[in-house]
Amino acid sequence: MGGSGSRTQRGPGRRSVALGAGAVAAGAALGAAQATADAAPRSASRGTSRGAERAGTVAVLGGGVAGLTAAHELAERGFDVTVYERRALGGKARSMGVPDSARGGRDPLPAEHGFRFIPGIYHNLPDTMRRIPFPGNERGVFDNLVAPREMMFARSGGREDLRFPVPYLGDDGGQPPDLTPDEVRRMLTAFLETALNLPADETVYFANRVLVFLTSCDERRDDEWESTPWWEFTRAARMSEDYQRLLAIGVTRNIVATKAEEASTRTVGTLGEAFVFNALGLGDDGPPDRILDAPTNEAWIDPWVEHLTSLGVDFRVGWDVERIPYADGAVPHIAVKDPEGKRHDITADHYICALPVERARRLWSRALRAADPQLARCDKLRTDWMTGIQFYLTERTPILHGHLNLVDSPWALTAIAQATHWPRRDFPADYGDGTAADCLSVDVSEWDKKGVLYGRTAKQCTPEEVAKEVWAQLKASLNDTGKTVLKDSILHSWYLDPGVDGIGTPDPVNEDELLIHPVGTFHNRPNAATRVPNFFLAGDYVAVDIDLATMEGANAAARQAVNALLDRVGSEAKRCTVEPLYRNPALESVKRHDRVRYRLGLRNAFDFG
Repeated sequence: MGGSGSRTQRGPGRRSVALGAGAVAAGAALGAAQATADAAPRSASRGTSRGAERAGTVAVLGGGVAGLTAAHELAERGFDVTVYERRALGGKARSMGVPDSARGGRDPLPAEHGFRFIPGIYHNLPDTMRRIPFPGNERGVFDNLVAPREMMFARSGGREDLRFPVPYLGDDGGQPPDLTPDEVRRMLTAFLETALNLPADETVYFANRVLVFLTSCDERRDDEWESTPWWEFTRAARMSEDYQRLLAIGVTRNIVATKAEEASTRTVGTLGEAFVFNALGLGDDGPPDRILDAPTNEAWIDPWVEHLTSLGVDFRVGWDVERIPYADGAVPHIAVKDPEGKRHDITADHYICALPVERARRLWSRALRAADPQLARCDKLRTDWMTGIQFYLTERTPILHGHLNLVDSPWALTAIAQATHWPRRDFPADYGDGTAADCLSVDVSEWDKKGVLYGRTAKQCTPEEVAKEVWAQLKASLNDTGKTVLKDSILHSWYLDPGVDGIGTPDPVNEDELLIHPVGTFHNRPNAATRVPNFFLAGDYVAVDIDLATMEGANAAARQAVNALLDRVGSEAKRCTVEPLYRNPALESVKRHDRVRYRLGLRNAFDFG
């Protein structure tokens, strides 16, 4: 079954977990001596500008996390906001129902572009979630977050999988997973196998590279490490296969969604550092691994839209932005097409472009680009495929209570079994036809390498072949040590992200590509404020502290766009709080020393090559 259909097939057909685990392991190797206290995260400043009727009108282009965040902050400050979204509110963060899967009064089987991941390094997004009411929750939809207790690096070829509790020294560490004696034996075997296969000198060297990055000043990070691929920084080409799989490829392709040979060391290292501190309970907003306790729209997006509607936000879903012109020093209007295909010129006092970069840059007119050179630099930003597929199972699977990273899989798979994390839902009673008991949600990060069944890349396979190939790669990593975790007999159906079209043909298309982070990306990210006085940018490609295409980045960028707008109009409304990543005070003095060395043209003091 191909084309743009539902991609549902019966039977055996159809921005960070790996990075967090790798960083936590590195942090443990370095030691946890940095026991500094951190202030509690601040709430976003809220207030309404004087005279709500004089606040102005704003057209928000795009209804993903960035667009909804901008609408939220603006509506609270008295602006008249209209959101234009061509497909569905929530963007890549939304969940959706599998077409024609509901029976007996149940909801459709839940599907998604990719599973949600909201780690404790996030501060801005959780603040927004706390401000979205949810029945029975004191802290709004934030209370719908749950913390998986463990994670796993699944190996293939008969090697035991690396399974371990999620480390967290904060106040909300939760309970360790319940393990049987056999699971404990397997866990110890896996650690011993890895320790014996990973030479001691390589472990020491990687720990040194982490130390070099932790003690590098901002200037060195922005220049030297931004221009150095992670593969080169970690000297992966000289190392063992396990080193390459776990410490080079594992922490880049699966989460940063960029090949290790290309990924910016600045981006990988910055996120790794943040996860180390998160695991140590420093500067965090909760455990390193958190997910929602129900499908995303149920737990978050739908309540958010309802709340924004109550604040007066007008949503125009099915309206497609076609062009953003420029004239007389400003954006005079935007050209849109309504759901019936009629074209309109929409005017507002201000415009916030919250569309994905690959779409937004096609809409900026030549004159608009000429008005602000940073818009042209966005052409250098690169996107790639990272797409989800869900497998519906007739039985719960004994995989683990958390995320798994299949580090040996050709297509760089990561996954999570969801039903066990949705305690408010009875999966077979609530979804589908009553026979599906779980959903194994899988992200496919590598679409350009050959698989194990057909010898073709994911883009060259039909949807049915992609499903069979992913299922085979899952079994190769999970069923290879004598314990059958996944059985063909329990596969109920599958669903591939509908944003993918034309795979298996010469012209594959993905409407939901992900910004990737090869070297130099940092310098091409635009600011939220442009030189055009009534035009602002919001999205995960805008320059923010987290420097990664994430929901947190989209949220922070939208806050920055709103602040820039408030500054432009001279509003007296309180500015949005934009919380940066945590900086450990214990490292600031050594970073100052490294700044001196950098300006003298010297290496970091711990960098021995």
